[in-house]
Amino acid sequence: MLRRAGDDFEVIANGTFLMDTRDGRSERALVREAVAGQANVRMLLGGLGLCTSLDAARAEPAVTEVVVCEIEPAVVEWARTFLGERGRGLDDARVHLCVCDLRDALRTLPGTFDAVCLDVDNGPGWLVHPENAELYDDAGLARLHGRLRPGGRLTVWAAAADADFEGRLRRRFERVRAVAIPVRRGPDDVIYVAEAAPVLTPATSP
Repeated sequence: MLRRAGDDFEVIANGTFLMDTRDGRSERALVREAVAGQANVRMLLGGLGLCTSLDAARAEPAVTEVVVCEIEPAVVEWARTFLGERGRGLDDARVHLCVCDLRDALRTLPGTFDAVCLDVDNGPGWLVHPENAELYDDAGLARLHGRLRPGGRLTVWAAAADADFEGRLRRRFERVRAVAIPVRRGPDDVIYVAEAAPVLTPATSP
């Protein structure tokens, strides 16, 4: 359900608050941390939401392509109607929308990505839809890792710190760190940043 709250919008799913348009710092950080230091970035964005992350990706000069996977057709319809200017990013020539389950897309999308940004449900530790746990377990992280080029970066939005999830990331990725984003109420939002191992160039003999 999309609900207007004054000048802002809120998304409610199964009676649980998911997101709104009031702030957006953590969604922008999700993209910023994925792109930082990279060039010619092909990005996979899991979840359209209220278009905050998509707008952040479009504003990054390094981003050349964004593949957006959104499972819920109603969310796409909101972007094209009620959200006005926020939804115009779907018309950007660099943006390719797939109305599909990200879990399926990870098995079928062609090629690899320099950055994968995951903002699905309320993150790994507070799921509204239990089936989304498959994205955050060991097998799901293996699929996400397999979609990254060597040295590519996965960023994951979480509604709170999750030590178990961070541990799974550390077992799979070369480097992992957590970026806390303070919010007005409750625990900090957290962006997990995980980097795939780069390709090592063999040493040459003198």
